[in-house]
Formats: sequence, structure tokens, C-alpha cells
Amino acid sequence: MNQSTTVLPSTASVSISRQWLRLVLPVLFLVLLVFFAVNAPGFLSVGNLSSVLLNNFALLAIVAIGMTLAISAGGIDLSVSVAVDLAALTFVVSLNAGFGLLPAIVSAILVGGLTGMFNAVLISGLRISPFLATLGMLFIGTSVQQLLSDGGQPIYLAAQARPALASIVVLGIPLPLLIVAILAAGYGVALAKGRFGRQVLAIGEQPEVARYSGVPVQRITARVFIACALACSVAGILLSSTVNAYVPMSGNAFLINAIGAVFIGTTLNRHGRANVPGTLLGVLFLNITANGLLLIGWNFYWQQVATGALILLVLSFSYLGRRVFKDPS
Repeated sequence: MNQSTTVLPSTASVSISRQWLRLVLPVLFLVLLVFFAVNAPGFLSVGNLSSVLLNNFALLAIVAIGMTLAISAGGIDLSVSVAVDLAALTFVVSLNAGFGLLPAIVSAILVGGLTGMFNAVLISGLRISPFLATLGMLFIGTSVQQLLSDGGQPIYLAAQARPALASIVVLGIPLPLLIVAILAAGYGVALAKGRFGRQVLAIGEQPEVARYSGVPVQRITARVFIACALACSVAGILLSSTVNAYVPMSGNAFLINAIGAVFIGTTLNRHGRANVPGTLLGVLFLNITANGLLLIGWNFYWQQVATGALILLVLSFSYLGRRVFKDPS
């Protein structure tokens, strides 16, 4: 009597296969770089690459770093744009009122951080789901901006009050990129190495188990959303300094891309977890794709289609690979 047998992959082969899966995003990123270098005029020029890093990468990276914390904790923050915008508004108004640069920065971070505190009260205090709590904050913050800006009118920085933070260079590094490096190091180490990070990951993966294990779930969750808002406040300050104005609802441009960058970055982790290095590569991947397609001459809407298709390709390949190369039982 014939009996069918199932041959399971060895532990060593599974480990090697998973290591290869983590190379999907880097390999695709290098392929795109080569493709755009050949087909997109001026793609490798210093001016173009500097513009991508300073004007596009830095701000989105800061917002996405904050979003990485929220997603690691098993939630999401749909109000990151509100923190960006309220910080920008406070920064511009403070400078126009004659406050110094330092008081304006501190005020902007505190006001932007209030969105995180509000989220913390709703999520940790009232036990509302992060999706619904931050969605409500998004609607409230949008309405507040419209009320404070006469229906959405920009507020420009006075000529004598413009700090030009984006043009500051420290040790040969532009200030926005230096801030990205500092936040990435701080948030990345806290998430990957510290006790706080272990607690955040435990809450994100098995909240009930974490609670019964003595992890202060509500307190850690509150810290996560406050930390996310504080990072976004920094992005708001840099944004208003770059364009010399507060433009209502401009932070909305970062929301979807920040979420996409975080989930793209999960492909670098063998467990599919959100991580700061992966998020940064995800941000760079999105910016390079958008910039290259623009230089090629693609219509804006087709750019969005192509970017979405690439995101789905990366995530699908990684997900299917994990299903195929799962641990043998």
C-alpha cells in the first residue's frame, strides 16, 4: 500500500530562505536606482538627489519614524498630519509675534505634542481603539485649523522672522538630515534594544498576554502616541521653516506615505515587525520612485498607480515567502 509523505524543509534551509526574503526590498531599490539612472534625465545629478533628500525624504522620514512606534504597538496614528500642522501653525505665529527662535520651537513641540496626549487619553484612558481615536483627532484637528486660518488661508512668516532652519549645516550635514539621524537613532534603539521597545512589541503582538505578564499596557501605549506626536511636531517646524509659511492641512500629504513606508520596511524584519531602519529605506524607496517617474515624464496619477503596484509587489512577495518558508513543525 502506497503512502504519501510530506517532506518539510529543514530548519537551516528555512533560515537561509528567510534571509533571502529580507533582501527583496534592497534588491528592488537597487534595480530602481539603475533603471532611473539610465532612463531619467538628471536623476543622478547633485541638485536632484539633494532635493530628494532635503525636501522629500527628511520630513516624511521624521513622520514615518513616529508612525513606526504606533504600528509596532499594534495600532496606527491617523492624526500625524494634525501634529505636523499644529506645530507649524504655532511656530509661525510665535515667530511673527516676536518670540525668539527657541521659545517658538518649544511652543510648537508642546502644541503638536498635545495631539498625542489627547490620543493617549482616548486610547489608554477611555479604551477607544487607536484607529477610531486618531481618526476623530484627525477630524477635530482639521476643523480647528480651518477655524484658526479663516477657512484654510496660509499664514506667512514675516521676512524678518524667517529662521531658514533647512539651510543650516552642522558638521557638513544639513540640519534636517541630522535631525532624522538623531530621531532614527533614539527611536530605533529604544524600539529594538531597550525595555520600552520589548514592551511595545509585546503589546503589538499579544496585548492580553502582555497585560497578564505585568506590562503596563495603558501607560506604554500612551507614551507611544505622545512620542509619535512629538516626532511629527519636529517635522512641522521644519516644514514651515522650509516654505516660510503655515499652509493648513499640508500635513495630510505625509499620512498615507508614512503608513506605506512603515509597512514596506517590515519586509526587512524576519518576523515582519515594524522597524526604524526598514522604515527609512521604505521612505527612500517611495521618494526615489516618485522622483524617477516624474523625471521620466509620467502623469501624476500613473505615478501613484506605479508606486502602489511596487508597494504591493514588495509586500506580497514577502508575505507569500513567509508562508512558504515557515518554520517546520
